[in-house]
Amino acid sequence: MATFIIGLVILFGGAALYGTLCEKVFGPDDRATPAYAKQDGVDYVPMRCWKNSLINLLNIAGTGPILGPIQGILFGPIAFITIPIGNIIGGAMHDYFCGMICLRDGGTQMSEMIRKYTNKGIFTVYNIFVCVLLLLVGAVFVYTPGDIAATQVFGFSGRADDISTWVIYGVIFAYYLIATVFPIDAIIGRIYPIFGAILLFSAVGVFVGIFVLDFPLLNIWDEWVAPLAFTTGADGTQVAFSYQDYFTNGHFIPVFFVTVACGILSGFHSTQTAIISRTVKSEKQGRMTFYNMMVLEGFIAMVWAAGAMGVYNLAEQAANASLATATIGVVCKHILGPVGGIIALLGVIILPVTSGDTALRALRLTLSESLHIDQSTNAKRLSLAAPVFVLVAGIIVWAKMDTDGFQMLWRYFAWSNQTLSLFAFVCISVWLFESGKSKFVWMPLIPGAFYTFICSSFIANATIGFNLPWAVAYPIGAVLTVAYVVAIVTYGKKRAARAALNH
Repeated sequence: MATFIIGLVILFGGAALYGTLCEKVFGPDDRATPAYAKQDGVDYVPMRCWKNSLINLLNIAGTGPILGPIQGILFGPIAFITIPIGNIIGGAMHDYFCGMICLRDGGTQMSEMIRKYTNKGIFTVYNIFVCVLLLLVGAVFVYTPGDIAATQVFGFSGRADDISTWVIYGVIFAYYLIATVFPIDAIIGRIYPIFGAILLFSAVGVFVGIFVLDFPLLNIWDEWVAPLAFTTGADGTQVAFSYQDYFTNGHFIPVFFVTVACGILSGFHSTQTAIISRTVKSEKQGRMTFYNMMVLEGFIAMVWAAGAMGVYNLAEQAANASLATATIGVVCKHILGPVGGIIALLGVIILPVTSGDTALRALRLTLSESLHIDQSTNAKRLSLAAPVFVLVAGIIVWAKMDTDGFQMLWRYFAWSNQTLSLFAFVCISVWLFESGKSKFVWMPLIPGAFYTFICSSFIANATIGFNLPWAVAYPIGAVLTVAYVVAIVTYGKKRAARAALNH
């Protein structure tokens, strides 16, 4: 339990310090924000800080900060330290600068940010990459909340041949279409406060329950073995589950950081903070709206990592938590009881639903800006959204009908989600160079370099990638990491020199 508490101190204490530094480096001022300068009643709409913050949290917090930590905690209590550190210097910094740069540049979407701060080749690759990722996000965030609702709330089978499964998918799908097309304050701005209340009940309820029930959480200085739970060994005997063995054999770097994903860093978040950059009333609200909401997502990840370890370490619960999705139900119902557990499960379902809707909204905005398609009326927005939803529906049907479809979909989603952040780190670095703040370029370079190694070595080894041995994958990751840093510094200096001449 002590390591978990230390991790929370690192998370909130570090956020206070590093968040202050991020804000100081960017330098928010009193200039008119796009919400006022471009107010259109659809996407550019001034909204209060608490509402922007809540919407941003619900936009970015999908199933990643729940399913990821549930699987990532199998690597042991080291997760209680790596999650908060990575969140502070990686994910929260990434979200803050992406949101603030888009805000200052007139409420642009990430594709326009990439166009402005990189070159045509990178812009083309990014546009293809982000559109594919947003399609995957939309599909994953129909599939996962639909299955959780079907099996753990309503008690249905969740199978592809069960009509109830498709009815639940259809309801979520219909909501996504409405939220994608109509003005942001008409649907999202009104319904999200209700969703937020359920989400907070879920996270805070599990957090309090961990202490009230005195969950057996391991410390980094303990023996990394489940004290009360047992698994069946290869010879049929009952053996204690060893986190140490999982850590040793599971390639903590890079697998852990791809697995946990959203609780530490998510490239998908840049597409969501860009949406909120159009509704922020003042640049000085950016730290609360962007940085602190990512820290709160880190808290959610910490809570679910601890809840999962707790049930994994309890003999009477471990057998029921063999899968990540099953673990969610075990944690909720064991801690909060039948009624509270159902409410908490609703909070878990809300997380992906409130990310899926804005993922598809971001895809519509990205396509409209890139292709210069007018979006001034509901009919025009619907005409662009329609083909997007047809593609998402096709992905969902394939993933559900193919026995291995969803597992492959999720693996590609997790890797591409992290890889997308590398584009954002390039833009942040170049922005710092052009703004005369090159002495702070280490802020995006450190997490950018680290995740270049993580993403490249992972895909080089993974069966969904190049299927190379680790002895080859790690050197490839190292070479690409060096190349990434050298290319950014070289290009950034050229852009800085050009900016100096123009001024």
